[in-house]
Amino acid sequence: MSETLVQIGQTSAPSPSRREGRPDWLRIRLATPASYHQVRSLVSRLNLHTVCEEARCPNIYECWGEHGTATFMILGDVCTRRCGFCAVTSGRPPAGPDPQEPAHVAEAVAVMGLRHAVLTSVDRDDLPDGGARHWAKVIEAVHAKNPHCAVEVLTPDFRGVPDALDVVLGAAPEVFSHNMETVPSLYRKARPGSRYDRSLALLAEASRRRDSGEYAGRIKTGIMLGLGETPEEIYSTLADIRSAGVEIMTLGQYLQPTPKHLPVARWVHPDEFAAYRDHALSLGFAHCEAGPLVRSSYHAHEHVKKSTD
Repeated sequence: MSETLVQIGQTSAPSPSRREGRPDWLRIRLATPASYHQVRSLVSRLNLHTVCEEARCPNIYECWGEHGTATFMILGDVCTRRCGFCAVTSGRPPAGPDPQEPAHVAEAVAVMGLRHAVLTSVDRDDLPDGGARHWAKVIEAVHAKNPHCAVEVLTPDFRGVPDALDVVLGAAPEVFSHNMETVPSLYRKARPGSRYDRSLALLAEASRRRDSGEYAGRIKTGIMLGLGETPEEIYSTLADIRSAGVEIMTLGQYLQPTPKHLPVARWVHPDEFAAYRDHALSLGFAHCEAGPLVRSSYHAHEHVKKSTD
């Protein structure tokens, strides 16, 4: 296999943080063994989208190359929202849901032999149900073909569409996740079209259904650091999320995907991430993964295992 030491994130477009140079802890070892190319070929053959590629995830070489895992992005590769941090293409999706996608995702999970599959999607505000029914079809197809595989879903907020959460949870994913992404003060800049209170309410309702016995899975969310939030805002957001009943928390460093996206306000040191992890655990989270390279689906199977130990 080929292996190269690289700095992750965008490598052009000057910014204050760029001139200072990226810290050593944001360097990864790039490896492309046969398993990496096998996953890439499978994704291409089945006409699937992955958030690993679309969002330019820095962990793609580790996940595809070392672990043979991928996060499948359903409902196309064009998002109806324009978040300031996200590399996924924005615009009006050219078509409705692909009716073959549930079967293709299920086949990919089977071929890869996954025990824990992660699904996410673009926002589909153009669809009456926000894509909820398609979500359920994919979950059900993966379960039917892979009965021993746990399914983790990382959904949009469905813009408050009535019954969308019912439909998704009705398909019984083992983990329900929806990312808060950032602190309240940065929503207008980072997540136009989304609302902090709506995202928090979605997680709280999923937690209520878990507590009432209507849903048997785990509840998870994540936020990015380095967009301009203060430590006090991070602590407050963690408290809000825990009060909503969330069990699993992830915190990672924001990386500017292209010069057109929001700049990095600061690089958060690993020691600071460790302090936030300790604080989250003190609030009662069952598990918290925190570090510069952490992403919501990174080592996802381990997050759930550790939260149940």
